[in-house]
Amino acid sequence: MGRRINRLSARVASTVKKRGMHADGGGLYLQVSNYDSKSWVFRFAMNNRTRDMGLGPVHTISLAEAREEALKCRKMVRNGEDPIEARKLLRARRQVDARKVKTFRECSEAYISSHSAGWKNLKHSSQWSNTLATYAFPVFGDLPVQNIDIELMKLVLEPIWQSKTETASRVRGRIESILDWATTMKYREGENPARWKGHLDQILAPKSKVRKEKHHKALPVNEIGEFVARLRGQSGVSAIGLEFLILTAARTTEVIKATWDEFDLDTGVWVVPAGRMKAGKEHRVPLSPRAIEVLGVARRLKSSHFVFPGQKANAPLSNMAFLTLLKRMGVDVTVHGFRSTFRDWAAERTGHSREVIEMALAHAIGNKVEAAYLRSDLLKKRMLLMDSWAEFCDQDQIGSTANEFVVEGKM
Repeated sequence: MGRRINRLSARVASTVKKRGMHADGGGLYLQVSNYDSKSWVFRFAMNNRTRDMGLGPVHTISLAEAREEALKCRKMVRNGEDPIEARKLLRARRQVDARKVKTFRECSEAYISSHSAGWKNLKHSSQWSNTLATYAFPVFGDLPVQNIDIELMKLVLEPIWQSKTETASRVRGRIESILDWATTMKYREGENPARWKGHLDQILAPKSKVRKEKHHKALPVNEIGEFVARLRGQSGVSAIGLEFLILTAARTTEVIKATWDEFDLDTGVWVVPAGRMKAGKEHRVPLSPRAIEVLGVARRLKSSHFVFPGQKANAPLSNMAFLTLLKRMGVDVTVHGFRSTFRDWAAERTGHSREVIEMALAHAIGNKVEAAYLRSDLLKKRMLLMDSWAEFCDQDQIGSTANEFVVEGKM
């Protein structure tokens, strides 16, 4: 009596060319189509209905593998299960599971998108994105959010916990919020590895005990005139931009991303949009005659949408350009420190009120009652203050022309 199963051989399966269904037994068939393609089929009967279930092409599924699959299917049929419907259900479940697999990067973007409407300004949103892109994404940005654990958190935080403690603390808190969101959305399960209390506090030193970050180094008030004289001897956009920053007591981002449409040179006012201000409010900056002269020099240097263009087309100066210039000049101060120099000068050398000085620096008024009564931005008073500051910076000019820059070349 002939064999009822395992009738075919691997050689026959690879060489047979006769079109039709070639039985191996036990419901397994080798199907040769009219186009000479070969595939495995499991044929079974259920509920008085015959059904064919494809198991895959011969070039991918071997005879042994096809027999193994057919055996599983026969057992399912014996138990009253339809293997075709079972496979459909399995594929559907896998598709659902695949949709639930989200990377940390995807969860971060979704979290920021859903929460940014409630944040005070666009800058807050960009701070989240920038810190995560700098510190978290290189370590586990493209990993499934479910896979983030304490070891990965250590890889992110330990390199910056001592040197950039405040930044590291913010990064940790932001990761914790995103992972909590991912848990709520069913993208991950288990404990939050970014949690501080009773968790990371067992591994990292408390912020209060870590060496404090140094304050921004500032130039002494008496040295600002000589420094500006040296600065005017430097060539390039960076030198022009840095003097403009000093004259306006502005922040780096406010200056390097300034565009020409923000300026009204007839009235001598620069309007910095809210999105570029730390406080998230539009800020009017009165321009001294010297500041307007600087803008004139900038206009002659290079045609661009940005007042202080960088090397790349349609791009502003790098946020490191001013610091690079200071290092080249051998001056050990920070760019932000010039705001401190201005603050010291205004407090010690002028009779202007604290409110005028704080508004010149675009600081929020700390006293809420005082702020409530202070409806004006004191622009006229600040004009006098900034004119006096420009005149002070123009004192003690040594070996340099006070009214012009060297403009050959660009940094």
